[in-house]
Parts: sequence; C-alpha cells; structure tokens
Amino acid sequence: MKTSRERILTTHVGSLPRPDELIQLNRARQAGEAQDERFYEERLAASVADVVQRQQAAGIDVPNDGEYGKAMGSRINYGAWWSYSFQRLGGLKLGTEIFRLPPRRSEPGEVRLTSFSDRRDRALFAAAYADPDAGVSTMPRGGAGMKLPVCTGPLTYTGQAAIAADIAHLKAALASAGIAEGFMTSIAPSSASRIGNEHYASDEQFLYACADAMREEYRAIIDAGLVLQLDDPALAENWDMINPAPSVEAYRKFSAIRVEALNHALRGLPPERIRFHLCWGSWHGPHVTDIPMRDIVDLMLSVKCQGYSFEAGNARHEHEWKLWQEVRLPEDKILIPGVVSHATNVVEHPELVAERILRFAGTVGRERVIAGTDCGLGGRVHPEIAWAKLQALAQGAALASRQLWH
Repeated sequence: MKTSRERILTTHVGSLPRPDELIQLNRARQAGEAQDERFYEERLAASVADVVQRQQAAGIDVPNDGEYGKAMGSRINYGAWWSYSFQRLGGLKLGTEIFRLPPRRSEPGEVRLTSFSDRRDRALFAAAYADPDAGVSTMPRGGAGMKLPVCTGPLTYTGQAAIAADIAHLKAALASAGIAEGFMTSIAPSSASRIGNEHYASDEQFLYACADAMREEYRAIIDAGLVLQLDDPALAENWDMINPAPSVEAYRKFSAIRVEALNHALRGLPPERIRFHLCWGSWHGPHVTDIPMRDIVDLMLSVKCQGYSFEAGNARHEHEWKLWQEVRLPEDKILIPGVVSHATNVVEHPELVAERILRFAGTVGRERVIAGTDCGLGGRVHPEIAWAKLQALAQGAALASRQLWH
C-alpha cells in the first residue's frame, strides 16, 4: 500500500456518483427487464474508465471503480455497498420487509440487534425522520428501499463472475490512466451478517459462515494486485441498533466476536494490502446516539490490516482527532481520516481540509496519514457537490504537504 512519503496522498471511501445511463440500466435490470448483457458490460467498463480518469483529474492518488459494479437503481442510495452481497451469496432468500431485520437465531443472553427502523436515534427524533422534507430519511423518494434477505441454507460465495468483471474493469481503467495503485471495496462479515438467519444454530455460526464465504472475494481482489478495503460500519453502527442501549462492556464483547470473525476471514492475507473502513452510518441524521470512537478504537486497531479509514470530518466526530494524542498507533499502521464529509452539502474550504490533515500528521506523523473522506459520496450528495469535495480534498492535501515538507 502506498504511503505519504513525499507528500500527503489522497483517496476516498468508495462510492462515487453513478452516471444517469448506468443508473437507468441498473433500474431496468432490477425490474427484470430483458437486456443485452454484452451492452451492459461495455457501458459499465466505459463508466469505470471515465470515473477513474475523473478521480485522477480531481487529484485523487489512490482511486477505485466508484463501486460501479455495486448496482444503484436511483441517484439516492445508502445501501449499495451492502446490498450487492445479496447477489453474491448463495443460501439467501430475498425478504419483503424494508430495513427491518428478518428472524434471527441468538444464544440466550446475547446482546441482540433490533432493526434499522428501531434505532435509538430515530426514536429521539421521530418527527424529523418521518418528515420526507427534513433531509434525514434514507428512503429514496418514489422508490422502494433495500429489502433484506434471510439465510435459509448453507452460505456460499457465488459472485466469482461478478468480482472478476469488477476487477477487470478497474485494472483496465487504471492501466489506461497510468495509475499504479487502486482499491476495491468489499463488505466485512459483521456488516454482511446483519440479515435474517433461519439456517444456522446461532448468530455466531452465521457470522463465521459469512466470513468464510466473503473470504473468496477478499482473496480475488488481493490476488489481482489491488488494495482491498473492508467496509464495516457495523463495528460502530450496531451500537444504535441495540435497544435499549447495552453497557459499553457488553457491546465491546459483542463487537470483539465480529472482529475475530473478520480476522478469521483475513488469515494468511497480506495486511499491507488491506485497509479497513469504519463509520457510524452514512445517513444525514442527528447521530446523537453514536458510540464514541474512544470505546471502540482498540477493536478497530485489532483488525489485521495496514490502513484504517474513519469519519473525522463531520460535526459529530471531528473532535475525536485528539484521541490519537493518547492512543498509540502501531508502527506499521497508517490512518486514513475523513477530512471532507458526506454529511453536508457545504464544500469544505481547502484551508480547513489542510488543518484537519495537519492535526493527524502532528500526532501520528506525516508519512502515516492519507487524506480521505468520511464515507462514500455517491448516492449521498449531488454529483456536482461530490466532485467539488474531492477537488477540495486534493487542494487541502497540497496545502498541508507544503507545510509539512517545505
């Protein structure tokens, strides 16, 4: 994995705005309309080539495919990073409830997730979440939300052709742009397992089944010479989905099992080719029930990877940069803090971006910081705003680099 040896490098979390043509093609595919698959793959490949070139032009050093292989049928979509796995795992049956957890099996006395619609943040701000004009809803206007599946049989990985196509499109785009390193996202077991389970005897068995299945995708990405990014908002976000709130100690035990399952999936894979993304969810809500970073930072650092990406640029978590004055970052690790946010339409000033970068560089060292985003920008903010934020990210990194190296 590239590090900031001569200047502050830039990257982002993954999702970028999809072109309208690709959204329309995906919408038709999701509706079951007959399509020319060859034409679809050609348009997907062309779209990936274009988005890599746009990232390069914006000043992004470590780009990706925009997650274009993870289908979005509308401009506003908070769940494509997760729902793509429903089509790549065998043993699942698609449910009918939207954002409500189907039946699960748990050991007696275990901390249990409730559902996305029963979050404590939602309960505290029920009127705001129910108001379609408040800006906090994750449901697209005029369209259905994400339907969660149920595991009804042995879990297997069936996405070999899909991940091979994603890899081929990104590698071709990187080669065409003359870019040496790119990353590709994949869902972590903890987040993948937040669906119904009617087959495995316990949630822990189901969790490890997810780990074993998704490991095949992790290996494919790494074997292709790409950097693997593990998307796992569940590590922080699950806290808000346990109602009533558990003790921090109970939640840490609950989460430690999930980190162990992830490390099980990563066994034997090179940590220097892996980065981990943690966030508190990408919806534009109050987030007053977010668990503090302090309570889970050691769990994050126990993931066997080199880089750690996390929210550090929004109004709820920006102050937590101070934590790194107390927490020792292992010598072989790097931080990828978010210095521009998906949570506001305001485009950050490059000088503010530079200030945020300098805080982290001053605590862990300039070579151990890569400037990133809080979360994915695609499907969360307007495309014009998303690209302006990436440009501000690169401009801020250049300002910070001038202060740190000259």
